[in-house]
Amino acid sequence: MKLFECQNCGQLLYFENTRCERCGHILGYLSEHTTLSALTAEGDNLWRPLGAADELSRFCANAAHDACNWLLPIDDPKNYCRACQLNRTIPDITAPGNLLLWQRLEVAKHRLVYGLLRLGLPLTSKFDDPERGLAFDFLAGTDVKFQDDRPVVTGHAQGLITIDIAEADHVERERHRRELAEPFRTLLGHFRHEIGHHYWERLVRSGVWHEAYRQMFGDERVNYGDSLDSHYRNGPLPDWQEHYISSYAGAHPWEDFAETWAHYLHIVDTLETADAFGLHIHPKAGQTPRLEMAIDFDPYRQGDFDKLIGAWLPLTSAVNNLNQSMGQPELYPFILAPMVLGKLRFVHGLVHGRG
Repeated sequence: MKLFECQNCGQLLYFENTRCERCGHILGYLSEHTTLSALTAEGDNLWRPLGAADELSRFCANAAHDACNWLLPIDDPKNYCRACQLNRTIPDITAPGNLLLWQRLEVAKHRLVYGLLRLGLPLTSKFDDPERGLAFDFLAGTDVKFQDDRPVVTGHAQGLITIDIAEADHVERERHRRELAEPFRTLLGHFRHEIGHHYWERLVRSGVWHEAYRQMFGDERVNYGDSLDSHYRNGPLPDWQEHYISSYAGAHPWEDFAETWAHYLHIVDTLETADAFGLHIHPKAGQTPRLEMAIDFDPYRQGDFDKLIGAWLPLTSAVNNLNQSMGQPELYPFILAPMVLGKLRFVHGLVHGRG
């Protein structure tokens, strides 16, 4: 994620900011320009961005609920931004606590969409393309009318991603993390995982990459339900760390791809953040050149996978040690075995070479 700067006073800004703390200017995100801009009022919900002074903009309709800070061109016929156009269902925000949970979901979803747009991936709403488009249902456990009386389950089906809003509750998510023995479970991670299933359908299935996918991840035609039942009944494969980015990735080739896809998005976005903060890694002890890192490239545009990993490994070593100095567990509890790196390289090639 990039850092931003107030065009009026030079204050450092972050992606979700809605007002400059120094000069008080209202802020809005221009997805077409990949910039957070200070705004001057031109009328009722009419704004002139200082970052694109020749354009007039208005806020996404979800700004009224403090759930979005993205802008639309004044002549856009839609009321919702590129990220909010993907919503099919939101929770009942009049119910106690639901507004806060939905706002947290939107923070994660907007960060997801930021990355997808930066990578230039195809991103279409199901309202515009029912067959190949994407949509989100954010449901609470009481929303059984959407589930045929079945409980709400986070998952993906033919471009429709369902997120149980309980995942936005920090206590509930931690409980699930412990019950499922997952060392790493985040709201943004859910979005990046489920969108991986969508892009498997868009970019891999029945295409030129499909056979290479099967050679790398396995044959997805193996029974999915039986595979997941076996995973939850018998536990992860004993040697999963040699082959998979997570224990859950070993459950089925679809899950392996989605977990790897999510991890690739973690890597690229975190490297952009490190670059934005000007982080360089140069240990003052030992003689290990591979633990040195300086980012002199745009991670979202970097075609050389080895350069990404060459920066990623030193960064994760540093942040893990920083966490341990605070008495916290490792921030990055993953092992990138050679086979895992091969799968990440596959995703990198798919993203950058699909055309």
